[in-house]
Amino acid sequence: MLSRVAEHLYWFGRYLQRVENSARLINVNTILLLDLPRRVRLGWEPLIEIVGAGGAFTELYDTPNEENVVRFLSVDVRNPGSMLSSLNAARENLRTTRDWVPGDVWEKLNDLYFHVQDQSERALARSSRHNFLNHVVDGALRIYGLLVANMSHDVGFRCLRLGASLEQADMTTRIVDARSTRLIRAKSAQEYGSFDHVEWMSVLRSLMAYQMYLRHAHNRVSGVPVVRFLLQDREFPRSVMFCLLTIGSTLPHLPPHPDVQRALERTRLVVHDADVERLVTSGLHDLMDDIQKGLGELHEAISGAFFGGSAEERATESGCPSEDAAPLSFDPASRHDG
Repeated sequence: MLSRVAEHLYWFGRYLQRVENSARLINVNTILLLDLPRRVRLGWEPLIEIVGAGGAFTELYDTPNEENVVRFLSVDVRNPGSMLSSLNAARENLRTTRDWVPGDVWEKLNDLYFHVQDQSERALARSSRHNFLNHVVDGALRIYGLLVANMSHDVGFRCLRLGASLEQADMTTRIVDARSTRLIRAKSAQEYGSFDHVEWMSVLRSLMAYQMYLRHAHNRVSGVPVVRFLLQDREFPRSVMFCLLTIGSTLPHLPPHPDVQRALERTRLVVHDADVERLVTSGLHDLMDDIQKGLGELHEAISGAFFGGSAEERATESGCPSEDAAPLSFDPASRHDG
């Protein structure tokens, strides 16, 4: 396989997960709007900070109100990280690698892209937003399901899974971070009391984690067990630890690169050793920031090892890397022992 093809599939996996989880991130606030009393004010600007797009947002909008933030994150093509832009980037990455995936994947991806493009105003109206976002989530899940069930689990699929797992781990930390930055304004919390249970419930629901949490955590919904479940559970597919273990199980099937293994192990230890009980009380943001930095270093290591250059040099906002490509050697004798 050419490194260029591997990189396209890796980024396709990342962008597909980014679309789904961006919809979930917006739903964190939207669900809270439905669950909280009307008198409680809800902040939207933390969502911009969570995705690290504060500079881009302030260049385009004057006020971080609900309409502006939702438009920016969902359908604003001027934002390279919006759902619509990410869908377009996924299409561009898949366009030249269509031979590697089932034909239905390309058709479903186009259907989802044009639906989001044509129905963009539904994302802005609160009355229709929930259904719109659910359609996006369902569409992304349908595409990923086709890949898992019908794509050969060869080198191409493993590169795609690397990207998808890394993106999922990153977005899980960001959704947890949304809670730790206090989406409900402090003034409202002081005036009307704590809504911790409602907030943590919305986080679980945004990750489709509520039922699995009840099955495995055996705790009422509160900060410590929820964060421990979403960060450290080894069996829930959207937990950070599960995603890191998936990456670890994928690496033995790719050419061995110690830098990638070291970056993965460092990040895994940060998650494994986190004192969740203490940090939920004192503040989770620094931990989430450390995990996200570790995931960024892992991405850089993967890019340098498998795609022939640093991620900073090769990855672009459009998700279309350069055409320079070298063949990757996937000699079974050179694999990790695993």
